[in-house]
Amino acid sequence: MLDLKDITKSYSLGKEVFTVLNKVSLHVSEGDYLSIMWPSGSGKSTLMNIIWMLDNSDSGEYFVDGVRVDNLKEWKRGWIRREKIGFVFQNYSLIPRMSVIEQVKLPLIYQWVAPHKATQRAMEALEKVGLEWKEDSMPNEISWGQKQRVSIARALVISPKLMLADEPTGALDTKTSWEIMDLFEKLNNEWKTIIVITHEREIADRTKNTIVIRDGNIIK
Repeated sequence: MLDLKDITKSYSLGKEVFTVLNKVSLHVSEGDYLSIMWPSGSGKSTLMNIIWMLDNSDSGEYFVDGVRVDNLKEWKRGWIRREKIGFVFQNYSLIPRMSVIEQVKLPLIYQWVAPHKATQRAMEALEKVGLEWKEDSMPNEISWGQKQRVSIARALVISPKLMLADEPTGALDTKTSWEIMDLFEKLNNEWKTIIVITHEREIADRTKNTIVIRDGNIIK
């Protein structure tokens, strides 16, 4: 599914150069369910942006579903990102004036899916996260946990090859966090490939494998 080979990324601050990723190699197979743990300043955001193709590495190679993407033009990278990777935001990123079903349908607009088909697929995604009964609700009418489920449904609606979740439980209480992780396990059992980025050991322990990054290196 994903292959990152010797990914290196550095930033300059004045005369100093800081290496945030140092020849990081990572292989993710289809159906994997893993977490990436990070202490502060370990390069988590940089690695996440490279995986999601929002940033380029300085060196190394990156393959998504067998296609090398680090040397592609931005429009092609954007197409692969839009078609293959569903992203779950930490802060949900819901649009205040759009209903739940409109939020979930949004990615399909960029894929030029017919309106009736988009509505059908959005309802199917909401059913997967147990929120089909909230389709007409507005963001200010649902709980924090329900907002995260909407975010997950929006990532699911494109039928992605990979789901990338950035601190998906960071703003949730313990009970709701466990419910979200239960949902990820259910999706993984349906052969969804999922990467959860977290700094919480209890969340990382819920995934099948954990990668620990420190000082730009995979240490475990």
